[in-house]
Amino acid sequence: MGDERGQMRYAHTSPMDSLEKITGKILDSYREVGGINNIDGSNLPSKLAIATICEDLLQLLFPGYHDQEPIHSQHIRRVTEHRILTISDRLRSEVCKSLRLGEPTCPEEEAQRVVQEFLKTIPYVRELLHTDVEAAFEGDPAAASFDEIILAYPYLEAIAIQRSAHMLYCHNLPLIPRMMTEWAHSRTGIDIHPGAHIHSHFFIDHGTGVVVGETSVIGKHVKMYQGVSLVARSLSGGQALKGKKRHPTVEDHVTIYAGTTIIGGDTVIGEGSTIGANVFLTHSVPPRSLVFYEETSLRIFDKDRRSDDAWVSDWII
Repeated sequence: MGDERGQMRYAHTSPMDSLEKITGKILDSYREVGGINNIDGSNLPSKLAIATICEDLLQLLFPGYHDQEPIHSQHIRRVTEHRILTISDRLRSEVCKSLRLGEPTCPEEEAQRVVQEFLKTIPYVRELLHTDVEAAFEGDPAAASFDEIILAYPYLEAIAIQRSAHMLYCHNLPLIPRMMTEWAHSRTGIDIHPGAHIHSHFFIDHGTGVVVGETSVIGKHVKMYQGVSLVARSLSGGQALKGKKRHPTVEDHVTIYAGTTIIGGDTVIGEGSTIGANVFLTHSVPPRSLVFYEETSLRIFDKDRRSDDAWVSDWII
């Protein structure tokens, strides 16, 4: 009798019974909590597929650097054709899912057109990336070679994916460009929105914690350090600010040191300026400015009319 009662208690509290109750509670949540379910909806772009496409794009952009085996020149056409074909097929499927959001059918022809136009930009993206590698080599005395920069500098991976995603962003493609840059963000700690417009010879030294917002514009030969943020002035406007210039413009030949935050769509950092570390800047500065904190006061100098103070000249790059 005692054994029978024990078996009955065990059956009453079996793991399967508990899992059924948990399942029921979760299903209740699906019915009661909307907005974060995609049940009976469109098949959304796959994060796993986008991650694989990003890996393959890096192989296409930097042939021989992201491969386990060397690529010989006599095989480069065959290898490249295969990579383009596989990227095209998989990306077309994900673009179709993206374009189908809100549409009853998958626009196959439009997806094919977007993918082909994107692949045509690869030579241009490579030209920009070559200038980025040059900027890193010239701007970092720790860089031993181009090979080291391509293989070991996380910023280059982040900007390679951002420059690629920017081309899709310019086609007003939903979701995928942001998924691409967030993949790079998760790997590198560098968060650059695909909408940011970044000119040639861009270099982020170290890079961890850098944030570049959607409407940022960055000129040529700009150098940043870790923890720099180019962000919007306020988030209180929410969706009402969508499509407006919310993030700063950084003109050519600007250096921004670690931990600096620059805010606002009307803020312009003038050409040739240097922004010191840990500056919180909410307004524009003219070209050739030197901006830093002196004790508790923010100081801005004209770099071409600076004093003879040796410690001030030490900031000049």
